Amino acid sequence: MTQTIDPEAWHRDGYAVVRAFFTPEEVAAIGAEIDAVHAEGMAHGRSFRHGNLFYKIAQSEAGPRVQMVQWPAYHRPALDAVRLDPRFARLLEPLIGRDIKQIINQIHWKAPGAAGDFAWHQDSRFRQPAECYRNLVTSYVQTGLAIDPHRPESGGMSFVPRSHRFGDLDLDTDDDVLGREMQDAALERVGLSADDAIQLELEPGDLALWNPYLVHGSGTNGAVHQRRFYINGYVRADDCDRGEWAFRDGLSVPLGPEPAMVHYEALRERGEPYYV
Repeated sequence: MTQTIDPEAWHRDGYAVVRAFFTPEEVAAIGAEIDAVHAEGMAHGRSFRHGNLFYKIAQSEAGPRVQMVQWPAYHRPALDAVRLDPRFARLLEPLIGRDIKQIINQIHWKAPGAAGDFAWHQDSRFRQPAECYRNLVTSYVQTGLAIDPHRPESGGMSFVPRSHRFGDLDLDTDDDVLGREMQDAALERVGLSADDAIQLELEPGDLALWNPYLVHGSGTNGAVHQRRFYINGYVRADDCDRGEWAFRDGLSVPLGPEPAMVHYEALRERGEPYYV
């Protein structure tokens, strides 16, 4: 199966889907690693940070629930290998070149029936400080690998195609987007319509890619299985002052002895492990 993206369609629509980017056997192994990270989060029992590594744990009447882990690649070599897979380098080269950094490495879980909605938002709002992230519309690609069936009934993502062409939009997302429902009124207020949204349908191993200005969100998981999603965000190196190197001249770059500054501003002042 061809694992390429049409750059013209990418720039026009703001998203793309690559089918069977990883094989079923590979996805099973990645899923086992993700389950091990989930077990680590449950063992912590509450949100925990160690430098860029961060476990976001929600509390409920049923007990703690792991929602998200950022940068598990620092201590899970198999997950580190996924983000540096040469297939990513080949796929991204026509979009952002051969010298690429990474500013997102995270896993999202949606447990069946548990609140885990993401309100309509643009990832561009998280690229702070703004001066460190340049030319977002052409330099940044977010990717999400489906580990489980990723469909409307399992709380899959919805995109508003071509919404990236409007740049920054005021979507009333000053609060956390995680745990907030998608509201049609939020789209209407900025001149968009929920009628134009599409719902992603991904099989395990399929890869979705989207622009940081593309408006997207997701609902509650109504299926009987977890919805695991492995997200890796890449950026043209010349346009970003933050992040870990992923590829230099198309070749993977291993993590260095010290973590790079990404989004955790207190990395140098408080890099030790602590509960949040």
